Amino acid sequence: MDNETWTDGENGPVPTVAVVGRPNVGKSTLVNRILGRRAAVVQDQPGVTRDRIAYDAEWAGKNFSLVDTGGWEPDADGIGAAIAAQAELAMRTSDVIVFVLDARVGVTAADEQAVRILHRAKKPVILVANKADSEKQEADIAELWSLGLGQPRPLSALHGRGAGDLLDDIVEAFPEEPTGSLKEEGPHRIALVGRPNVGKSSLLNKLAGSARSVVDDAAGTTVDPVDSIVTIDDEDWTLVDTAGIRKRVKFASGAEYYASLRTQAAIESAEVAIVLLDASEPLSEQDQRVISQAVEAGRALVLAFNKWDLVDEDRRYYLEKEIDRELAQVAWAPRVNISALTGRSVQKMAIAARTALEGWTQRITTGELNKWISDLQAATPHPGRSGKIPKVLFASQVGIEPPRFVLFTTGPFDKQYQRFITRRLREDFGFTGSPIDLVIKPREPRESKKGRKR
Repeated sequence: MDNETWTDGENGPVPTVAVVGRPNVGKSTLVNRILGRRAAVVQDQPGVTRDRIAYDAEWAGKNFSLVDTGGWEPDADGIGAAIAAQAELAMRTSDVIVFVLDARVGVTAADEQAVRILHRAKKPVILVANKADSEKQEADIAELWSLGLGQPRPLSALHGRGAGDLLDDIVEAFPEEPTGSLKEEGPHRIALVGRPNVGKSSLLNKLAGSARSVVDDAAGTTVDPVDSIVTIDDEDWTLVDTAGIRKRVKFASGAEYYASLRTQAAIESAEVAIVLLDASEPLSEQDQRVISQAVEAGRALVLAFNKWDLVDEDRRYYLEKEIDRELAQVAWAPRVNISALTGRSVQKMAIAARTALEGWTQRITTGELNKWISDLQAATPHPGRSGKIPKVLFASQVGIEPPRFVLFTTGPFDKQYQRFITRRLREDFGFTGSPIDLVIKPREPRESKKGRKR
C-alpha cells in the first residue's frame, strides 16, 4: 500500500506533528488544548489512547495534521508493545515531534530511552515539560537541558499555560516541503463494528483461529478496541474488534461514553469498516447509526450479515425487503452473508474488503471527468431557475480515501441534482464500497456597474 499523503484540500501536503511520550504525561490533554475542543479521550489512567489518531489543526494561518499517540514504553509487551510501535511509527513519519514529559516526575528511564530514539529520528523535536502549573516547577525543569533536545518548554496543557508559545515553536519548525506522511506499508486496517452482541468477537476469533476476544452472551463484553493481525484469503489484515455502540456518544455516560469514543477512533483510524448486522433480526436504528458513523468518517464500507445459519426462507424474503427499504443509501456497499459460528463465507470478507478498498482509492483523470460531466449535462441538464440553467464550468477529483470531487459551477446546484451526479458517477465508474464526497463551488456573482463603488 502506498504511503498516505495528508493534504490541505487543493494545496498539497500539510506538515504532520506527532505528540509522543510515555503513558499518562498529558498527551491527549495537550492535543485537546491545541485543537480547542475535547477530541482525544482523556482519562486518569495510562493506556487510554491506543492508536495514532490524526486531527486537522491550525495556528497562525498554518494548517497541519496533529497526531495523538499511545504512551511509549520501550520494554512494553502485549498491547503495550503495540502502543510503542505506533508511537515509534509516528516518530518516523512525522515532520515535527512534540516530546512530552511530566514536569512533576522529571526524567525517567523510559524517557531516556525515548530520547535515544528521538536523536536517531533526525526530525525537529520540541521538548515539553507538561503539568508545570507554577513558576517553582518551571525552575525545576532546567535539568531537562541535559537531554540534548534543546530548550525545554514549560506547559500546563490542562490550564493552557504556555500553549500559545508552544504552537509558535511548532509552526516555526515546519519544513519547507512537508511529507504529509501518516502511515507506512503494512496490513490494511479493518474495524469490525456493530451493535452489541451481533457477533464481532466471535467473528474475530473464527478468523484468528484462537480466542483473541472474550465471547459472552451478555451484550457489551468488549469495551476497548483490540488489534489482531489475521490472515484472510492468504492476505494479512489488521482487525480491530470494537465495543458495540448502543447510544450516541452525547447520550452515553461512564465507561460506555469512553467505549463509544474509542470505537469512533477505531473507525477513523481504519481503512475499511465492516459493519456486522444480525441477519436473524430486523434491522434496527442502532444498525443505521453504526453505518452512518462509518460513512460520515469516510471509510470504505462492507456490510456483513452475520448469523446466516439462523435465517430461513421466510426471513430471507423479509430481509431483502428491509435492505431495499432501509439501506438504500448504502446500496453501493458490498454485502456478505456469513456465520461467525460455523465459519460460513467468512473468507469472502477479504474479497469484499479489497473491492471496497479499490473503490476508496479510485481516481478519474481530469480530462476524462470533464468530458463525462459535459456529456452528462448535455443529456440531462440541471433544472432551470428564472430562465437560467446552472452548469459545471470545471470538475476535478481532488482526493481519494474517499474519492472527493469539486465542481466549479455557474450557480448553486440542487441537492437532488447532486445526488443524481453521484449516482451516475457510481453507475459509470464504480467506486464500489466507498462514500463519494461531492463539493459544489458556485462562481461568485460579479458586481453590477451600478453597485460598484467608485
